[in-house]
Amino acid sequence: MKIAVVILNWNGQKLLEQFLPSVIAHSLEAKIYVADNASSDDSVSFIISNYPNITIVQNTENGGYAKGYNDALKQIEADVFCLLNSDVEVSENWLSPIIDTFNSEPKTAIIQPKILDYKDRTHFEYAGAAGGFIDTYAYPFCRGRIFNTIEKDKGQFNDTTGIFWASGACLFIRKPVFQALNGFDESFFAHMEEIDLCWRAYNLEYTTKYVGASQVFHVGGATLKNTNPKKTYLNFRNSLFTLTKNAGGNIFTLVFTRLLLDGIAGVKFILEFKLNHVLAIIEAHFSFYVHLSQLLKQRKALPQKKNYAKETSIVWSYFVNNKRHYKSL
Repeated sequence: MKIAVVILNWNGQKLLEQFLPSVIAHSLEAKIYVADNASSDDSVSFIISNYPNITIVQNTENGGYAKGYNDALKQIEADVFCLLNSDVEVSENWLSPIIDTFNSEPKTAIIQPKILDYKDRTHFEYAGAAGGFIDTYAYPFCRGRIFNTIEKDKGQFNDTTGIFWASGACLFIRKPVFQALNGFDESFFAHMEEIDLCWRAYNLEYTTKYVGASQVFHVGGATLKNTNPKKTYLNFRNSLFTLTKNAGGNIFTLVFTRLLLDGIAGVKFILEFKLNHVLAIIEAHFSFYVHLSQLLKQRKALPQKKNYAKETSIVWSYFVNNKRHYKSL
């Protein structure tokens, strides 16, 4: 099985200096690529000078995560792509359990390893933790992370199990499946495009799995921090995009309820004096309305929608019923 570890880079020389050594040391089963999104720093020259065995794919523009990977992966031959953030440290033998699972389970299309916090290695990391799910209104949550409550890794998720979405911080996908899905939706630019990809895969009856025997350590927020209103904008907007395109049932009822819940989130930001984030939510909703007609066309063109979520509202469970851990849901 040919594995391509593909690291997307944009002005990330310092991250490459810090994290490439672990990827090189522990990825002997794979070929390593850096897909550069038209960086203006010295990233490319740094790789050429220090890591001549790494193949560089140079994109002509910074199209974000979605377009960046779509453009780069067209130029890479492999059986399986590993999409790896530039701020991830991998561990020894991290690839072996992934390869074994792909080899023994031909219907498994997408895999995520255990993602721990680089800065606090005893805990899961926000972006993916031990595999992702969504609730009735497409709010994402993870085994090991619900909203801002992060669990300590006590071995409770050392299993291999089906999940709904795999984190874009470290996502393995068979090349034929990525092609069948037409890659990422480039209108997302960044954030939640992996959930949309996995949701479309789910509706085509592909299987996504979490393999806890493989683990990586993710910094998180190295490109866009949680305090940045742009991240709030992209998360709220792209979540609405994903829901409208892929959810089963009465989409207008779901979207209306979701808009109300987003309004409550806006009130929370007001009480926290985070007015820039309130404006980001408003901007996200306006962008959603502008794109609604196109989203409905996409919805009509995509395959039949399946039941996708636990019959629950994670907002209600977390904030009202005080259920802060995955196993309490």
